[in-house]
Amino acid sequence: MSELQLRDLYDGFRDPGTIRHLAEAIKREAAGLKEPLRIMEVCGGHTHTIMKFGLPQLLPETIEFIHGPGCPVCIMPKERIDHAIALARTEGTILVTLGDMIRVPGSQSSLAAERASGRDVRPLYTPMDALKIARENPEKKVIFFAIGFETTTPMTAALIQAALKQNVENLYFHINHVLVPPAVDAIMADGRAQINAFIGPSHVSVITGAKIYAPLPEKYNTPVVVCGFEPVDVMQGILMMVRQKNEGRAELQIQYTRAVTMEGNVKAQQLIDTYLQPRTHFRWRGIGDIPHSALELKPEFAAIDAETQFADLLPTEPIDDHKLCICGTILKGLAKPMECKVFGTACTPNTPLGSCMVSSEGACNAYYRYAGVL
Repeated sequence: MSELQLRDLYDGFRDPGTIRHLAEAIKREAAGLKEPLRIMEVCGGHTHTIMKFGLPQLLPETIEFIHGPGCPVCIMPKERIDHAIALARTEGTILVTLGDMIRVPGSQSSLAAERASGRDVRPLYTPMDALKIARENPEKKVIFFAIGFETTTPMTAALIQAALKQNVENLYFHINHVLVPPAVDAIMADGRAQINAFIGPSHVSVITGAKIYAPLPEKYNTPVVVCGFEPVDVMQGILMMVRQKNEGRAELQIQYTRAVTMEGNVKAQQLIDTYLQPRTHFRWRGIGDIPHSALELKPEFAAIDAETQFADLLPTEPIDDHKLCICGTILKGLAKPMECKVFGTACTPNTPLGSCMVSSEGACNAYYRYAGVL
């Protein structure tokens, strides 16, 4: 028996024949739609799949993708980036964080610029690396700038648990974990985006369970289908939405049954609830303040809460995006990246004006990579 290769796990979900078959089925059944199907894919991972594999070109004109706020880097407001920069500039600190957060511009700088100027800013491959860095630098205050939706929150909770159990006293946490349902509800309540179906984030749903989207179909009469990230997953999910619309249904369905259940990972949920609680409010970049849309450390863990321990250093005034950047409008589902006047010219992945371009999950980044701009 040959050894299992990584591509063996996804090849079937990228099969051109299967994709064409699903496209034909969608076109056939979409002919019965009474109105255009305007689908918001909430997660940036789905946006990149849609653009990379050219799925819009395979679908009838009556089906449109609307890009949502499901990129944790994209929605981080400038004042929170400025928090990270202020902490990185503090004598005796090491600022650690994940992925694209290093490059996102704040009001006057970025963590990448601070690192280039000599500040100790370190990208992590996994949150647990922060524990190792803290142990190796006992004379320093190591601050983990934690970001992400419900997908990555359990890793932060596990890191908190490990640090407390191992009595690592020089590791602090700046929590920026945000929640999908309140953001989607805010966009729908606004009423301008004209969305009538959703692709539910799949990795989030592995943790939370698909149940978190249950109020949406009833409240807004919108089908919600939780899809995997491969093109066959997305196309099958669209077919499921078309059938719901044609049958006059608005229900929550799971296409990604190989990973997602209604209940989710209960153990991970309990771990999160041990250390974190909802914030009363959180400002999303370009969208605005959304009540109960993010998490914070519980009061009993104030000793390791960077927002408490370094409160005097952290700016409090909200800061708006660059005037030419329409990232907020894109995150609300009201515009496409190519409608931005600086897209692909002044704003590129190498010279980003907005967070939707700098993030590898951002909609502007996806269009720049896959929509013929390069």
